[in-house]
Amino acid sequence: MQSSQQPWIPASFFPVSPLILVPEALGDFSVYLRQGREFVLYSRSGEKFTQHQRVKLFESGVDEVYVQTVEKPCFDEYLEENLGDILGDESLPVEERSRLFYDTSAGVIRDAFNEKLPPRLVEEKFNRVRAVVRQSTAFFRDERALRTVAPFIHHDYKSYTHSLQVFVYSVSLLATFELDEEEMYEYGLGAMLHDIGKTRIPSKILNKRGALTREERTLVQTHSVQGVAMCAGLDISQRTFNSILFHHERMDGKGYPSGIGGEDIPLAVRCITIADIYDALTSNRPYAPAMRPYDALILMRNEMATAIDLEAYKRFIKLLSGANMV
Repeated sequence: MQSSQQPWIPASFFPVSPLILVPEALGDFSVYLRQGREFVLYSRSGEKFTQHQRVKLFESGVDEVYVQTVEKPCFDEYLEENLGDILGDESLPVEERSRLFYDTSAGVIRDAFNEKLPPRLVEEKFNRVRAVVRQSTAFFRDERALRTVAPFIHHDYKSYTHSLQVFVYSVSLLATFELDEEEMYEYGLGAMLHDIGKTRIPSKILNKRGALTREERTLVQTHSVQGVAMCAGLDISQRTFNSILFHHERMDGKGYPSGIGGEDIPLAVRCITIADIYDALTSNRPYAPAMRPYDALILMRNEMATAIDLEAYKRFIKLLSGANMV
């Protein structure tokens, strides 16, 4: 009788697919092969993993290599730096690329939303976010991407996971329009940073279980302006600023902070607004449980018809249906 237990791996090692080791990229971690219960050094830290080594492992039927747990921070940094090459590698299953995208991006965004971030590190954290966005927007032009990222979507609301998921929904929706790569990047960066201003709102207000007072609601509504202020000294385009500033504007002109409406709101920002609303509704928030996707979409249609761009909303429904998320 065959055992159903997972293969034994000591805590000092973790397995990775050799396909995610980018040829000629330098990694500050060693790679090991497993022989029974022994782990044998295959390539040393600081050496480039070559295409020849990759092919040799493939031809030998090796589908897992190992990295020491103590070197995981270096391995994570390697994934972050080479994310674009990994996401574009068709030899790696799209499901694996999606998992690596979500895990890698979540770590970067979590760091960016650290409320106690020293001022000297703000630009460094921003550059990491920018690099992740730059390397991953093209991936979401693939119709399979949203479907394979879907299993990793979190439904317990946190500012950083919400921002990452709004990015995923937004760039997937924007990919259905005729945007060039630079527009995708600039609006994708805006989607990722749209709620960065909430790091300046007291967490006791953001996490309050009951209804907010008028004063608390007014303070929360400053987060879009606060976000722009936080990014003012960074290398950000007007499209990105517009995404941060206007994502709570409404088509009927009843949004904030400026009260603009209709065509005055850039189309891409209207798409980010739809993604923002949908992800919030389908997440467990302190004051409301997560809604089912279908129910959230019905609520948006019935109660927000004058607030959102209905043509973009229809595209969004089609997108979610194609990804088996409704």
